[in-house]
Amino acid sequence: MQISIIVPLYSEAESLPHLAEWIDRVMQEHHFSYEVVMVDDGSKDNSWEIIEELHSKNPAYRGIKFRRNYGKSAALNVGFAAAQGDVVITMDADLQDSPDEVPELYRMIVEEHYDLVSGWKKKRYDSKIAKNIPSKFFNWTTRKMSGIKLHDFNCGLKAYRRDVVKSIEVYGEMHRYIPVIAKWAGFSKIGEKVVQHRKREFGVTKFGMNRFINGYLDLMSIMFMSKFGKQPMHFFGAIGSLSLLFGMVALLVVVILRIVGRIALTNSVWFYMSMLFVLMGLILFLAGFLGELICRNSTTRNQYLIETEL
Repeated sequence: MQISIIVPLYSEAESLPHLAEWIDRVMQEHHFSYEVVMVDDGSKDNSWEIIEELHSKNPAYRGIKFRRNYGKSAALNVGFAAAQGDVVITMDADLQDSPDEVPELYRMIVEEHYDLVSGWKKKRYDSKIAKNIPSKFFNWTTRKMSGIKLHDFNCGLKAYRRDVVKSIEVYGEMHRYIPVIAKWAGFSKIGEKVVQHRKREFGVTKFGMNRFINGYLDLMSIMFMSKFGKQPMHFFGAIGSLSLLFGMVALLVVVILRIVGRIALTNSVWFYMSMLFVLMGLILFLAGFLGELICRNSTTRNQYLIETEL
């Protein structure tokens, strides 16, 4: 199979028939063998009934339904596991991503041998204050911290080699940083394509302003994991050792000054500061040691309750 299209969705019943018709037209025009995996992330409307209807008309449409809302990262992770195509395309269900972009994205993966191609919505129709300006700042920060030269990390329209989606793990709200996760996993040929951004035709956006706060917290998390995820002692242990060394030296100086009668221990702020650094060093060193023991050993991080699967 040439292409797997993964569509994570939450309450997008009005958009789904139009999206399916559009995808079918593009796939047939270019004679692609394909499948469409629609992951219903606990929708509150009749999205699942629409998916069942699409499946009954065309077996290329597959469906996965969560019992409750887990978020976009969960939907993508399950979709990646289910995908069978040589090239995997992700797009949102709200019709703001154009299926007409799929053939060129496919060509870039197959002919130019990219591991991942991310869409860049250069011209956007979102609110400038609520989305555009914060998005530009977010992307600039991610570029600087990750070293990946992309303009739009969070674009839902992306293309991947099959090996990429089978090798990475997406959890929490890490879907914003899939290019970073892919680079961390060793897939370094990451490209970009300017894609069309369309105005939303149905419904309202499901993402609030808190996504920017969560986005930066997730960025800090993933940058830490990429550098110290396997060896947290290298981070906590190094800082803890420096703090402990500074505290011990300061404590030695304070004790010497007390012996020569220059200060009184209980009245000296330096005595308490040295003890604080010693305690901080011990705590950080212990945190690094415990992190080494439990790091990335959670068995339930990516377990989701699937109600039905087509």
